[in-house]
Amino acid sequence: MSSITLTHPEWDRETGGLEVAKAFADQISGKKGRYPFDVLITGVSPESIGSSIALSIASQSPELLILASRTKHKLEEVLTNIRDAYPDVHIAIVLLDLMSQESIKAAAAEVASLTDRLDLIINNAGFMTQTRTATKEGIEGQFGANHIGHFLLTNLLAPQMLAAANSNTPGATRVVNLTSLGHRISPVRFSDYNLTGKDVPEDEKNPGPMVPTFQQNAPDGYNGWIAYGQAKTANILYSVGLNERLKTKGVLSYAVHPGCIRDLDPDGEAAIQKTSPFWKNHDQGAATVLVAALDPALNNPKGVLLHDSQLSEAAPYATNLDMAERLWTLSEKLVKQEFKL
Repeated sequence: MSSITLTHPEWDRETGGLEVAKAFADQISGKKGRYPFDVLITGVSPESIGSSIALSIASQSPELLILASRTKHKLEEVLTNIRDAYPDVHIAIVLLDLMSQESIKAAAAEVASLTDRLDLIINNAGFMTQTRTATKEGIEGQFGANHIGHFLLTNLLAPQMLAAANSNTPGATRVVNLTSLGHRISPVRFSDYNLTGKDVPEDEKNPGPMVPTFQQNAPDGYNGWIAYGQAKTANILYSVGLNERLKTKGVLSYAVHPGCIRDLDPDGEAAIQKTSPFWKNHDQGAATVLVAALDPALNNPKGVLLHDSQLSEAAPYATNLDMAERLWTLSEKLVKQEFKL
């Protein structure tokens, strides 16, 4: 990827989101003769990457900023903080529980009632746990919320994305999926996506050596690190699948590793620090997300993964088109709906 240059090749892991938003102000502001810029961000809570992303975008006066998350009082706190800083920005909040497909469908309907176009969807919400959880539909929690939930939400909002693409520069309408370099822990386990302990084929196992912490199972046999790696691989494969369907219609998707933020338990931090010793603050964590969302140099597809404000290489299984198609088919099965995008 080093031969492909983005608009700001000097940006790196220390670059901040506010700096990126200011540099690409013309992509956001609706005051310069372009069409309105409407944005949806999931997983927004106080003192988080999500709130930093939202604050950075708000700094450049979008037409509409929609914040979606499951906890109303946290959304309201972020809304208040942004309005205190940028009182003229139009902000809406939408309740969204990615562990419930009923909630996701209701949230998508509410977003559609707020705007007939979406220039940018940032699928930021996600969680990591070593304790087995499940969605209301019985899907393993990390895979269900981090991938399946965003798959359903984003695909339900495809009409709004395509409407924006009709008036935007091709490739400027985007879906940004937050992933992690932790995708290298595991491919998608199509044979056992709920991690019940079934034996899986070799191509569904990690192909290389793993940090010992990542191999430790909970007493019930659950391995939250494998579940996390699977979900983060799915985030990248979903971007691949979206690009196959929508790039000719003017919509592109990129996946982003925002960097390591200190929100893990001590064992988790120790394990991650062996692979990435630099820890970012939330503004720095927002930066690469905003590069993926706004850099016009990315209007033409150039890879799929970004890290430290530049393009990066993903594990081969995370960009494999056949795997992306298998994931799309499985995802449609799990949401009981087909999407002809």
